[in-house]
Amino acid sequence: MASIPRRRFLQQSAAVSLGFLGLRRAVADGPWTIDPFGYGPLRNDPAGLLDLPEHFHYRFLSLAGTPMDDGLLVPGRHDGMAAFPGPSGSTVLMRNQEIAHIHTSVHSPWGDDYAHWKTADQHKCYDRGRGMFGHAIPCRGGVVRLTYDTRRQRVVNQHLALAGTEYNCAGGVTPRRTWISCEEYVIGPEHGAPWTKRHGYCFEVPVDGKGLCIPEPIVPMGRFRHEAVAVDPRTGIVYLTEDREDGVFYRYLPNHPDRLLEGGQLQALCLDGCDSADTRDWDAAMPLRRAIAESVHWIDVEDVDSNDDTLRYQCYKNGAARFARAEGCWMGTDEVWFACTTGGRTKHGQIMRYRPSRFEGTQGEVAHPGTLELFMQPDDPSVIENADNITLAPWGDLIVCEDGPGSQHLLGVTAKGAVYRLARNAASKTEFAGACFSPDGSTLFVNLQKPGATIAITGPWRAGTASG
Repeated sequence: MASIPRRRFLQQSAAVSLGFLGLRRAVADGPWTIDPFGYGPLRNDPAGLLDLPEHFHYRFLSLAGTPMDDGLLVPGRHDGMAAFPGPSGSTVLMRNQEIAHIHTSVHSPWGDDYAHWKTADQHKCYDRGRGMFGHAIPCRGGVVRLTYDTRRQRVVNQHLALAGTEYNCAGGVTPRRTWISCEEYVIGPEHGAPWTKRHGYCFEVPVDGKGLCIPEPIVPMGRFRHEAVAVDPRTGIVYLTEDREDGVFYRYLPNHPDRLLEGGQLQALCLDGCDSADTRDWDAAMPLRRAIAESVHWIDVEDVDSNDDTLRYQCYKNGAARFARAEGCWMGTDEVWFACTTGGRTKHGQIMRYRPSRFEGTQGEVAHPGTLELFMQPDDPSVIENADNITLAPWGDLIVCEDGPGSQHLLGVTAKGAVYRLARNAASKTEFAGACFSPDGSTLFVNLQKPGATIAITGPWRAGTASG
């Protein structure tokens, strides 16, 4: 498969993170308010779908239930997503479909009556299911690969790239032009489910290709309710979030950075001097101070392929820190940003920043440890309501997708610490997900999860160089 040179990947990451040099110092102390002058106030959409600032426009594409170029249907519940450079200046989107067997009313790639399953490359479906009376009932989650003509603002083609997985929530970009898709689901045949395979894994999916990839679970990266990953291109270390109210933050030290399937060590983050720390700031004393970098160490995870979804329990017992639904995760220049959706005193969310050691993953990190800080905790739903997926904008702002019970917004956080609104879902209260920018910085893509739609937003974006 084609590869993005690591130097280019690092340069792109550096460009989008320059604006955060000021934001690190300014934001964590608050107070936080909504700044109406980020891109200006949101204007009511006459169609009642998506409110945007003046001079911005949107286009809906890849609607759930519509035909794709491979003869299958666009699955529903669009979730995590990333953008890659495509042929002739196009953009390739890799998008997760967060569908589980319980979502019986959600559009499936196979159709409501599984009629399209007959035309699929069934041998490349991870779990075809046991079904009843000998008929397979395959899992319906996976990844869609979509090529978008960024200049003409139209879909070129779209098709299923990963099939037969369950509840593909978010994931992350690697420096070798692949997308890691994560299952947020740990039920398997050992639990009596009608499946032939175990679930709760990460899968690496190539960006380049026209059909289904061969699905291979990365078992050494752990079996738990995965949410998102961020890969450090300098070390190949993979950082992983867990969508649990009492989850932990993991890293995976691969034996070979370019071949994750070949094994490695899964570890969990601990705060130095504070075993089994609770960072949620609910009832327990909060071990993190805003804007203060606390040193950390990492412990090995013992039973990475647990049958009973107990990784977080064993890690916490052995000293790992606890986080409140760690979800969105994104790699900056020299830091990993991740959102804790229900963290904080009011459970409206936190944003954390982990800065790896310059000796990350080696013995040298004992003397020079990585650090963790509480970056933002507004405790105010009018500012941020349950941060979920996050990304970095070409001009350096952090872009945050909300996933709360109220009106859902797409937000920006500036280098001066102001929070502004980029978009509001005027049609429903379904969450925003998968925000990412085209490689040329002209288009912001984002998903409305239910029933499932990808939106391309264009307008007078600030200057900058987008990441791939």
